[in-house]
Amino acid sequence: MSPRLPTIHGITEHEAGPYRLERLDLEFSNGERRRYERLHNRGHGAVAVVPLIDEDTVLLVREYAAGMHRYELGLVKGRIDAGESALEAADRELKEEAGYGARDLKVLRALTLAPTYMSHETQLVIARDLYPERLPGDEPEALEVVPWKLDALDQLILREDFSEGRSIAALFIAREWLRTQPR
Repeated sequence: MSPRLPTIHGITEHEAGPYRLERLDLEFSNGERRRYERLHNRGHGAVAVVPLIDEDTVLLVREYAAGMHRYELGLVKGRIDAGESALEAADRELKEEAGYGARDLKVLRALTLAPTYMSHETQLVIARDLYPERLPGDEPEALEVVPWKLDALDQLILREDFSEGRSIAALFIAREWLRTQPR
C-alpha cells in the first residue's frame, strides 16, 4: 500500500527559462514539514522514437549534444508541438531527423527523466513500416543515421557516445515489447 501523499500547504512559482520552478511547502503523514522544488516544462511533452527499418534493426541518429559538448548517438527525439498528438510528433520528428516516415506508430509508455523534481514526461513511440520522406528540421546540420541490430544492444550500451538514459531504456522496452508481438 502506498503512503498517503503529503499535504501541500503552499506553492510559489518562479520563471526558470523553458521551465517553471515551483517551491512546495509540504507536510508528510508523520507531521514532518519540508520545502521541495520541482520543475514543470512549459511545453506539451516530448517523444522518443524507436524507428525499425526491419523487425531486427533500429535507426539511431548522431547529433551534437551541447550538455556534454560531443556528438551523441541516440534515438530520434523531440518536443510535441501545440495541437499535435504524440504519434503526430513522432512521425514529424522521424521525418526531420532521420528522413523517414512511418505507416505504423504506437505509443508504448511514458518515461520520466527525474521524477523526484521534474514533471517532464517523454512518450516512447515505436515506428514500423518506414518509408523515405524528409521534412526540414531545426537541426543546424544533417544528422547521421546509424542502423543498429537489436540483438547487439549489449555492445551499444557500452559505447561512450551512447549515454542518454531515455534512449537506453526505450530500446530495451521496445525490444521486450517486440518479443511479445506476433511476427
